[in-house]
Amino acid sequence: EVQLVESGGGLVQAGGSLRLSCAATGFTMDHYTIGWFRQAPGKKREGVSCISGADGSTYYVDSVKGRFTLSSDNAKNTVYLHMDSLKPEDTAVYYCAADSDLTLAYWRGCLDSTRYDYWGQGTQVTASS
Repeated sequence: EVQLVESGGGLVQAGGSLRLSCAATGFTMDHYTIGWFRQAPGKKREGVSCISGADGSTYYVDSVKGRFTLSSDNAKNTVYLHMDSLKPEDTAVYYCAADSDLTLAYWRGCLDSTRYDYWGQGTQVTASS
């Protein structure tokens, strides 16, 4: 059974940092693209970033470039989203998702939630002002 489990969310002051984890079971991440999405109350789900399991290529939405960084640990079958300089507008539930299309991270399509087959349950991130 394919499962994705997010962890690492929490409450931080604006300007602070968090590291989210997305641990996978039932498949190996180096055969998938892993995407991160977020949804704030009353807003649509937004694509944040993604990483290709094939070569580690990444893609970021403009609003997080220079602040968020993706990394992966294949031995742990886990992807990490390092979030620095958090802003109140980053507050949302963060989800990771997986899809077998390894080309997604090469273009903006990786921010399209409809392209992903598997989803985690989400973890809350709150950056207070």
